[in-house]
Amino acid sequence: MKKMSLEQKNDRPAIMKAVRQHEFGGPEVLRYEDAPVPEITKGEILVKVKAIGLNPPDWYLRDGYKMLPPEWQPQVPFPIILGTDISGVIVEVGEGVQEFSVGDEVYAMVRFPSYGPSQAYAEYVRVPVTELALKPKNIDFIQAAAAPMSLLTAWQFLIDLGHNEPNPLQPSRHEPVPLAGKKVLVNGAGGGVGHFVLQLAKWKGAHVIAVASAKQESMLRELGADEFIDYTKYNAEEVVSDLDLVVDAVGGSTTGRFLKTLKKGGALFPIFPLGFAGADEAEKLGVTVSATQVRSNGAQLSALADLLDDGTIKVVIDSVFPLAEARKAHERAAEGHIQGKIALTI
Repeated sequence: MKKMSLEQKNDRPAIMKAVRQHEFGGPEVLRYEDAPVPEITKGEILVKVKAIGLNPPDWYLRDGYKMLPPEWQPQVPFPIILGTDISGVIVEVGEGVQEFSVGDEVYAMVRFPSYGPSQAYAEYVRVPVTELALKPKNIDFIQAAAAPMSLLTAWQFLIDLGHNEPNPLQPSRHEPVPLAGKKVLVNGAGGGVGHFVLQLAKWKGAHVIAVASAKQESMLRELGADEFIDYTKYNAEEVVSDLDLVVDAVGGSTTGRFLKTLKKGGALFPIFPLGFAGADEAEKLGVTVSATQVRSNGAQLSALADLLDDGTIKVVIDSVFPLAEARKAHERAAEGHIQGKIALTI
C-alpha cells in the first residue's frame, strides 16, 4: 500500500479555495474564497476534489433549514462550507487506513446526516474511511460526484437500509418492499432521486410508471420507464390504480393524494415526508407509509459502483458549473424542473 511520504505531505498546500457562507440566506451568501486545507485524523482520508454533486440539503442548509420545525433547525458555527457529495483523488491517508492508497480515485457522501462538517464545496475534503468507495471506472468524475446522496437515498428506500440507527422521521424502522413483478409509480421521476428510483425498480423487475414533465419523457423511457404520465396534463392519482408501491420523490404535504392509487397491502414511500397528514386514511386503506433519512455508507457505494460501471444505473446530468460559480448552480436549482443532477467541477 502506498503511504504518503513526508515530501508529499509537506507539498500539500495550507490554503485552498472553497465556497463558504457567513450567514444564512439565498445564493448570494455563497462566497468563493480562501480557506484552510483540512487536517485529517485517524481513520480519515484527504481527497483532492475533482467534482461535487449538489443536493437539496445544500440549499436547505444554506438558508437555515427554514422548512423544519424550530427544534430541528441547525445551530452551526459560521463560516460553513456546504455539500456532501464528492469525487476525486486521495492525496493523504490517516493512521489506521488500510483500504485505500494515495492516488486512488474515489467518491463519497461525506458525513451525512450532519450540519457543517461535510464541507464538500472545496478543493480538499477530509472523509472518514467508512464513507468512501473507489470511483466507478467507466464513468467520469462529474457523474461519480453526482451519484452518492441521490443514489444512496434510492438504494436505502428500495433495496437495503444498511443501518440500524433510530429513524428520525417515524418510530419504526423503514423496510424496503419486494419489487419483482410489482407495479410501481415514481412521482418526480426526472429528478435526482427519482431517476435512480426508476432504474433500481426496473433492475429488480418492477413495472414502472414515471411521472414527470413532457420534456423528460424521452429520457425516462430510455432509463426504462414502462409508462409515462405528464403531470402538466394529468393528475397521476386520477389516472392510475391498483399500484403496489408509490415512491413520491417530490413528497411534502401533497403526498397523501397517492394513497387511493394503492391496493390494500401496498406502500407509499415519500422521500420528503414532512407535512404528510394522511396516517389515518392510510391505516383505513391498509397501506403502509414509510420513510427514512439517507446515511453515508461506503460499503453501499462500493456495491453501487458495479452497477454504475456496467451501465445498469446511469447518472443524468442537468448542468455543470465551476466551483467559483456555485451561486449560479444554486440559482439553477431554485428554477426547479431539474433533470437529473447539478454538479460543480474543480
